[in-house]
Amino acid sequence: MSRSPGLSRVGSAALRLLPLLCGLFPLHGAQAAWAPKAPPLATQWTAQVSPSNALPEYPRPQMVRADWLNLNGEWQFGNATAGQTPPFGQNLAESVLVPFPIESALSGIKRHQDRMWYRRTFTVPAAWSGRRVQLNFGAVDWEAAVYVNRQLVGTHQGGFDAFSFDITHFLNGGTNEILVGVYDPTDAGGQPVGKQTNNPQGIEYTAASGIWQTVWLEPTPSARITRLDMTPDVAGAALRLTVQGAGIAGQTVEAVAFDGATQVSSVTGAVGSELRIPVPSPKLWSPESPFLYDLRVSLKSGSTTVDQVSSYFGMRSIALKLVGGVLRPVLNGQFVFQLGTLDQGYWPDGVYTAPTDAALKFDIEKHKELGFNLIRKHIKVEPQRWFYWADKLGILVWQDMPCMDSGKTPTAAARTQFELEMREMIDEHRGSPSVITWVIQNEGWGQYDQNRLAALAKSWDPSRLVDNMSGINCCGAVDGGNGDLADWHVYVGPGSPPASSTRAAVLGEFGGLGLKYDGHVWSPTGQFFYYELVPDSATLTSRYLGLVQGLRSLMYRPGLNASVYTEITDVEGEVNGLYTYDRAVLKVDAAQVRAAHQNLLTASRQLNSQGLLGSGQHRSLQVMTPGYTNRYLRHQDSLGFTEVVDSAGTGTLKQDATYRIVPGLADASCYSFEPRNFPGSYLRHFNSRIRRDTRDGTALFDQDATFCARAALDGSTAVSLESKNKPGSYMRHRNGEVWVDALENTTGFRQDASWGIASPWWQSEANVSMGAFQSIQVVTPGYTNRYLRHQDSLGRTEVVEGNSNTTLKQDATFKLVPGLAESSCYSFESRNYPGSYLRHSNSRIRRDASDGTALFKQDATFCARPGLSGSGVSFESYNFPGRYLRHYSAEAWIASGAGTGWDSAGGFNADATWNVVAPWAP
Repeated sequence: MSRSPGLSRVGSAALRLLPLLCGLFPLHGAQAAWAPKAPPLATQWTAQVSPSNALPEYPRPQMVRADWLNLNGEWQFGNATAGQTPPFGQNLAESVLVPFPIESALSGIKRHQDRMWYRRTFTVPAAWSGRRVQLNFGAVDWEAAVYVNRQLVGTHQGGFDAFSFDITHFLNGGTNEILVGVYDPTDAGGQPVGKQTNNPQGIEYTAASGIWQTVWLEPTPSARITRLDMTPDVAGAALRLTVQGAGIAGQTVEAVAFDGATQVSSVTGAVGSELRIPVPSPKLWSPESPFLYDLRVSLKSGSTTVDQVSSYFGMRSIALKLVGGVLRPVLNGQFVFQLGTLDQGYWPDGVYTAPTDAALKFDIEKHKELGFNLIRKHIKVEPQRWFYWADKLGILVWQDMPCMDSGKTPTAAARTQFELEMREMIDEHRGSPSVITWVIQNEGWGQYDQNRLAALAKSWDPSRLVDNMSGINCCGAVDGGNGDLADWHVYVGPGSPPASSTRAAVLGEFGGLGLKYDGHVWSPTGQFFYYELVPDSATLTSRYLGLVQGLRSLMYRPGLNASVYTEITDVEGEVNGLYTYDRAVLKVDAAQVRAAHQNLLTASRQLNSQGLLGSGQHRSLQVMTPGYTNRYLRHQDSLGFTEVVDSAGTGTLKQDATYRIVPGLADASCYSFEPRNFPGSYLRHFNSRIRRDTRDGTALFDQDATFCARAALDGSTAVSLESKNKPGSYMRHRNGEVWVDALENTTGFRQDASWGIASPWWQSEANVSMGAFQSIQVVTPGYTNRYLRHQDSLGRTEVVEGNSNTTLKQDATFKLVPGLAESSCYSFESRNYPGSYLRHSNSRIRRDASDGTALFKQDATFCARPGLSGSGVSFESYNFPGRYLRHYSAEAWIASGAGTGWDSAGGFNADATWNVVAPWAP
């Protein structure tokens, strides 16, 4: 057994015939022989491509048969029109190299057209006599009508999924003709297209029409295996396997798992029913150790094997779990930050199709070498061999569903097609252990029914995470609130959604640092796209390392779990890549980038030792009972209640519903809850009622105020809180009140005793008096005579003294008011320009008049934190968590921590800390 189907597997008869078959149709008359066109940019693999070696590898590594015949190579090609009679038996005018899309240079066509014909001939190997013959297509974009010997054998719609036809009844005993008619309107139609467009520019690229994945024949028996659905069950130490079949009439399945040459276990059962293959003490698959088991699946009639395929699988789990008080994705039960790039899967010579299998593997290898552990495959679905390399090399994959055209509202027919293709994507790749997340929609492109689509994907594959909308904060997209991930896009960033009790916070896109390398660009005189242009490799490396440092800060607060940098390579006019589009130049220093990545991943693993809730963080406790999830635990007149809390709630209510989680007063492995607005008081139970009382120093109080975190009784990703001194009793709500009650084995009790750990309703962790005029003093040693002021609308720091002029003193005086975007944070209103506020714009602090927009209010809101330098106060940007108000070279900015390029001799913490003092201009 081998799980490395890297070599072509062709029966002996087929091997003898292959050189002949590649040239079966005559190249005469008006037809021109294939020749590659010149690509706008060649790769190191371009010259390796020819009709005799066009992707010769077996294309379906998770369901391999021994006999097959590759039909890649030179086909005839011709223009087509709507309603045209198929040109049977006619030589077509041109030659195309299958499987490269017609827009690619390697195809030999290098143009787009909506309709086209493909033609070739073949002979079935004599050794296949008596068996059925399957004609398989890896993918054809978008609609294909397939004819064999002048008869229509079937049609297919969908540009990203495989399909097959049994052509046995259409064959003759000699030379057979295949004719494939293709229709692909690209973005002129309503089907899923991803980034393809008929007008490439900016972030949309060249179309990829026609046959773009391998075409092959294989012989099968009448009763045959058609699909393997594999799901690892790590907790149950088994692989869940369902074998799908066709032509079944009483056959049974035998599945045997192998660890190398050693048989692990075997199972027999029915076709179409779930089987459990025991995998004792499983070797877990991960990016650090991508172990794959081999699998042999046989279809049997009695003791006779009638069909057999070889495959592989990996044992790994993916789930959400509280880690240190934040809901995070865990791989095999442990959190590790998911650090990846946006991978568009485009090639300058092959467009959608990598020129060789080595090229297909290259991008994944380079991710690994740079220390990434994640790839977001962006609104394109790759050939199955790409997933094989992801599984074998070890990289986590977020797989996007290709979107419909972003500029159109999808019709009912387009929605139906989208969902059909989404189901095909999930079914075709559900066996790959590397795939951990399905991304359903992106930035509102063709957006509809977010909640329903997320629920559909989850019902089809509950074993993986679902990201219902990547970029919920972007482009007018509406956050449907469903799925497992809350996904922001922030350019250049980084940034993070707030922590949530129901969804893990991720950064689905950020970065976009541009660097153009002459001689390695798609169009030397064209327009280039980037989010921030840098002058050279050293600057790019420095800026990128600063972004990684920012990710680390966001991981701690508010609780970021994954990031996707734009992007691994340049793509056409985009120059945002870490590599050039031809994969010839790495633009950053590999050693520095890899070290930064390793440091981040190491820090993320250390969070696993913090337990479920962690300590020292302010959080709110959310009711998880269905229908009551807008209620939170709060104290009122010392007693514990649950109450609806929303953004319009009063400051008192928000503070009452916010608690600092600290090590348990009676047991440091458990937890106590200190109210935000009553330091030194704690939630405790007294005669079973939860109340807030001042700690009295007694052992009984400490025990009453200590709760041990347990897995949620309702089975969710929430938490249940068991009384330290009343084991078996849990904090629960009933009729709006909060008690400690003995466990009742009812659904209602389990729900009422499960709590979500949510972002704090009172978001400032430090207190600053509101409503009075105050001045903001620098605390950096040697600069404490400087104060924050505005000058010509820009924020600066300047020396202010008793004899300073009146304008300077007024410019250095602000009224701290409830935050314009969040009342538990702060905004800085100018003393001498009432109605104007300090806000950030492109990271620079400036004083502007409020324009009433939501963006202005967010830019002008800062949440107070205990001073980063150990005293004073720091002000964190409300809409860019992890970035703080700081001074640099007498200018005021928002920036993230050390290494960002804004830092000076490690002084970030001091420069981002301030004293709030008496005003210079009362």
